[in-house]
Amino acid sequence: MFSYLFWPNPGTTSYSNPKVVAVLFICGAMLVASSLIKRWRLKQGNPVTKRLSKSWATASLWFGVVGLVLAVSRVEGIQFIAMRLWWLVWGVGLLLYVALQIRIFRARHYEILPQDTSSDPRAKYLPKQKKR
Repeated sequence: MFSYLFWPNPGTTSYSNPKVVAVLFICGAMLVASSLIKRWRLKQGNPVTKRLSKSWATASLWFGVVGLVLAVSRVEGIQFIAMRLWWLVWGVGLLLYVALQIRIFRARHYEILPQDTSSDPRAKYLPKQKKR
């Protein structure tokens, strides 16, 4: 098990391998999602949502770039960067980040509801303060 994860050069593959194509597509989608999230944040009117989603674009960018580097290093056969361990670390980091963001968003997200101003029909008959 450990030699499987820590083997410095697990063997090369090609860019036509469906797994490599899927990983490159997912990491490229993360890069595109980073810019889309950034634009979406600028259009948000709710300041709480803006504050809670502040790190999403940056995290998507970094997870996409690191995934691309890992995929290319695996195809090109770069030792120690192509280890399967780094994919495990990348995946666990992504899952922990997403889980933490979901938990924080559920705990801290709220909307300010418009308050209904009730008009008291007796108000016009009650005494008013004297003006000085």
